[in-house]
Amino acid sequence: QVQLVESGGGLVQAGGSLTLSCAASGRTFSSYAMGWFRQAPGEEREFVASISRGVYSTDYADSVKGRFTISRNNAKNTVYLQMNSLKPEDTAIYYCAAGIVAGPNKEYDYWGQGTQVTVSS
Repeated sequence: QVQLVESGGGLVQAGGSLTLSCAASGRTFSSYAMGWFRQAPGEEREFVASISRGVYSTDYADSVKGRFTISRNNAKNTVYLQMNSLKPEDTAIYYCAAGIVAGPNKEYDYWGQGTQVTVSS
């Protein structure tokens, strides 16, 4: 079992930065691939970034590549999403997910409740 709790969301100005955190329960955190997804009003949930469980390979959606950075600290059972150069279109609820296979898929096994990120113009 894995329980995920996101934090760090809020309101920021366009061009600003924000870092999201996802704290995971359990003692097998290192065995899971971790991902970040987001869902804007009227849109389906979309992939943002992921990090694998072994060699820490990362993947990013084209829309955030070069601006967002995903990282993990297994000792703290936490995954992070550092967001720079934020744009209004980044506004969404951001969800943390854990699964076996990293990457842009929606078959992750566990999901957090989400944290709101709002970017003003």
